[in-house]
Amino acid sequence: MALTKNDIIKLMDENQVKYIRLWFTDILGCLKGMSITRSEIEAVLDHGQGFDGSSIEGFVRIEESDLMAIPDLDTFTIIPWAVNEEKIACIFCDIQTPDGKPYEGDSRYILKKVIKELSRDGYTAYMGPEIEYFYFKSSAAPEILDKGGYFDYTVIDTPTVLRKKTVKALEAIGIPVECSHHEVAHSQHEIDLKYQNALKMADSAMIYRLVVKEIAASENYYASFMPKPIFGANGSGMHTHQSLFKNGRNAFFDSSDEYNLSQIARSYVAGLLKHVTEFCLVTNQWVNSYKRLVPGYEAPAYISWGRRNRSSLVRIPMYRVGREEATRVELRSPDPACNPYLAFAVMLASGYDGVKNNYSLAAPIEENIFDMDSTKLTGKKIKTLPNSLENAVKEFEKSKLMREVLGDHVFYQLIENKKVEWENYRIAVTQYEIDNYLPLL
Repeated sequence: MALTKNDIIKLMDENQVKYIRLWFTDILGCLKGMSITRSEIEAVLDHGQGFDGSSIEGFVRIEESDLMAIPDLDTFTIIPWAVNEEKIACIFCDIQTPDGKPYEGDSRYILKKVIKELSRDGYTAYMGPEIEYFYFKSSAAPEILDKGGYFDYTVIDTPTVLRKKTVKALEAIGIPVECSHHEVAHSQHEIDLKYQNALKMADSAMIYRLVVKEIAASENYYASFMPKPIFGANGSGMHTHQSLFKNGRNAFFDSSDEYNLSQIARSYVAGLLKHVTEFCLVTNQWVNSYKRLVPGYEAPAYISWGRRNRSSLVRIPMYRVGREEATRVELRSPDPACNPYLAFAVMLASGYDGVKNNYSLAAPIEENIFDMDSTKLTGKKIKTLPNSLENAVKEFEKSKLMREVLGDHVFYQLIENKKVEWENYRIAVTQYEIDNYLPLL
């Protein structure tokens, strides 16, 4: 049942909440916001909170800086643990212009537009990200806290305790967790959220990243969602499971198909594969993202799909009898440092472009692609993802679909921002160069 203004005020008073955080994100997916007191909340719930958007990445120019944060009442959440000995709550906001129109630079609004298009055709989109991260001793250097491996559960060490506290905290604020475990690399962990509708999951992913970091910081450690923080070790991904439902049924399921995939699902996968190089800038938006997308570390570098093949970009999890609602596709390229609103928007739009245009899906690849040489890759027509941020920008700026989905404002802001990032990286003198060239040249 939807929350009302009176419901929220009652909950705040019953729980002695002194402050409420108004949250939104910039175009890079960084959480932004402001805190207001209990005395201000009634007016803000009625009219929103004005703020200067000129210093928010990808928002407005200085001469048009006034914006309004309008609380989405259904996202109201009480944080069950005290922050500086005060009880607080949080609520996500939609951003509007002073005349009440949705602001075109609001990531949440962009995802809502895609969801609205799907709903007009009777579809509801569900997302289930597997969000990986590392625990380090501090933010100064990637010093690991454990030497565990995939699914290790031999000792209750510090990272295991941190992960369990994080799961408990997420569930306490109403974010259901499916499972948690140690990942492949030392000090690398994963907490899987139970699938939700796309907008709720994007909100949950933002809270997830905050809670992981806050729980680690409370014990004087650092949690990082950097895609590739350690050379020679697996990077962190955000494998994203996705499905479409219609009339209460999973539109991706077809019992007569070898893979239990409907034609809608097959066309959806074909859409993902067709557009993935175009949206890579959104799902993998940092220079460091492309240090992860290389063969040999379980991250997909090749554009293909399969069922049992974990070297594929898109994997179809095995169907379990009687669980047709669990039929889904898993895109393995995104990383956890993306903006989840924009990432979910471009994935859904790309897949649904395949559905609308009835794209045909090529045969699956069930061999280990990492073992193929260039001749075999060419023979099977297996292409690769962009191998750098620079090349991702080039693919993105050619994309008509990305411009349509994101709108001109975010589309061009992302291009500008990422070209600056690439240029700053390009001209930097790295430790690699010092180590290898200074003694020689």
